[in-house]
Amino acid sequence: MIKVKRALISVSDKTGLVEFAKGLQKLGVELISTGGTAELLRSAKLKVKEVSEYTGFPEMLDGRVKTLHPKIHGGLLAVRDNPEHMKQVASHDIGLIDMVVVNLYPFEKTIQKKNISLEEAIENIDIGGPSMLRSAAKNYKSVAVICNVERYNEVLNELNNNGGILSDKVLTNLAIEVFERTCRYDAAIYGFLNNRFKADNSFSSFPKDFTFSFSKLQDLRYGENPHQQAAFYKDSTRQEGLARLQQLQGKELSFNNILDLNAAVDIIREFEAPAAVIIKHNNPCGIAQDKSIDKAYIKAYKCDSLSAFGGIIGFNRPVDAKTAAAVIKSGFVECIVAPGFTEEAKGLFSAKKNLRLLVLDIYGINQERFDFKKVSGGLLLQEKDNRVLKPEELKTVSKVKPTKAQLEAMVFGWKLIKHVKSNAIVLVKGTQTVGIGCGQTSRVDAAHHAIRRAGKAARGSVLISDAFLPMPDTVTIAAKAGVAAIIQTGGSIMDEAVTKEADKKKMAMVFTAIRHFKH
Repeated sequence: MIKVKRALISVSDKTGLVEFAKGLQKLGVELISTGGTAELLRSAKLKVKEVSEYTGFPEMLDGRVKTLHPKIHGGLLAVRDNPEHMKQVASHDIGLIDMVVVNLYPFEKTIQKKNISLEEAIENIDIGGPSMLRSAAKNYKSVAVICNVERYNEVLNELNNNGGILSDKVLTNLAIEVFERTCRYDAAIYGFLNNRFKADNSFSSFPKDFTFSFSKLQDLRYGENPHQQAAFYKDSTRQEGLARLQQLQGKELSFNNILDLNAAVDIIREFEAPAAVIIKHNNPCGIAQDKSIDKAYIKAYKCDSLSAFGGIIGFNRPVDAKTAAAVIKSGFVECIVAPGFTEEAKGLFSAKKNLRLLVLDIYGINQERFDFKKVSGGLLLQEKDNRVLKPEELKTVSKVKPTKAQLEAMVFGWKLIKHVKSNAIVLVKGTQTVGIGCGQTSRVDAAHHAIRRAGKAARGSVLISDAFLPMPDTVTIAAKAGVAAIIQTGGSIMDEAVTKEADKKKMAMVFTAIRHFKH
C-alpha cells in the first residue's frame, strides 16, 4: 500500500493521458516527464518538471539517453523500509518516485510496415522505457507502475476513493502486467531480428530458445467444445494471416471456424487459376479449379455434397453474384473467405444473417517459416511443409506411361495432398477432386473411403497418396474401381510388388520421393 506523491510520465501512446494527469495533479501528485509528453501536458495547463531538470543532466544522443540516470532508477528501486537504502538516496539527493506511467516505442507496429528498414526498426527499440518499467515493477510494493492506457481510469478511481493511496492488490496486478508486457516486447524484437538475420548459415536454422509473442485479439465464445474457454491471439511481431481478416457480416467467429478458415486459406493459396475449397472439421471435402470461380465451386461441391453441409468455403478470387447464387443453392454454409465480394454477391448473401463473410488478401500472406505442435511439457518445431514438386522429380516406374492429362491431374493432386490428414488418399479428375479419404489408420482404408465417396466418378481418375503404398492392396482396389493412374512417394520395401500389381492392372504409376504426412 502506497500514497502517490510523485509520478514520472513518459509515453509513446498518449491516449487518455491528459485526463489521467489532471486527475493526478488534482490529488497533489508532482509530475515529472520527458520531451513530447511534457509538452503535451504543459499545453493542457499542467505543471510539469522535465526529467533533464530533475536529474540535472540533459537528454543526449538524439534522445536515446533520457531517463537512464541514478536519480531516476534510485528513486524507483529504493526499498522504503530499508534504512540503508533511505540513507543512501538521501545522501545523494535522490527523491523517491511513487508512480511510473510508461508505454513503449511502437516496435510491434513499426515492423508491420511493408519493406521496413533495419535502421527504422532498431530506432524503435525502446531502452529507457523497459528499464523504468522493470525497475518500478521490481519494487512494486513501493511503486505503482502503469504500462497500459486501459488502466488509467481504474487507478484514478482507486486513488480518489482511498485518499491518494493504492492497495497492495492493485500494485501487484500492475507489476505482473508490466513483466508480461516487457516479455512480449523483447520477444517481438528477438523474433524480428532472428528472422531478418536468419540467412546467416553459421547458426542452426532452429533457434536454441523459441520465444512466442502474441497479443489477444478477442475472446471466443468457447473452444472446440462448449465447456472449453478460448481466445484468439495475433502474432505481435507482424499483422499477418488470419489476424487481418475483415468480417463483412454474420455471427462472431468461433474457435473451430478459425481453425477451418486457416486450413481453407492454406489450401487455396496453392493454386494460381480460379479455385475453391470446402473445409469440414479441418479437412477438405472438395477442391477444384476452373476458368471461372463459380465453376470451380460447383466442381468442389460435387466431390462430397453431403459433407459440405455446414462447411467453410475458401476462394482465391473475389466472389461474384453467379458464385454467390451457387453457394446459396448448395445449402447451409458457416463461413466464406475470399479476396473480396462484389456488391451483387453481398446483396445475395445479406439474407443469410448468420453467414460469416470474410475478406482476406489470400496471396498477400507471407510464407510461414515454422510449424509447431504443443505437446505435454514441450513443443515440437519443424519447418513448414512448403516443398514444391518439380516435374523433373517425377519418376515413372510402371510399364504404362501416364498421359499428359494424367500428369496434369497428378500435379494438381500433389499440391493439395499435403493439406489432407494422414493417412490420405485423394482421387482426382482433371483439376477437381472426386473422392477424398483422410485421417485413416491404414492407407487401404483411406483408399476405400475415397473410392466410396467418388462412386462412379472413380473410373478414369488419378489416385494420389501422401506416402508410399506399403502393400499392393491399394492398387488392387483402385484398379477394381477403375482408377487409371497412381502417384505416390515410393521408397517402400514392397515397391517392386506394388509396381508389379500396377503393371498387372495396366495402370500408370509415378513416384515422387516426397512424403506429405500431416498429423
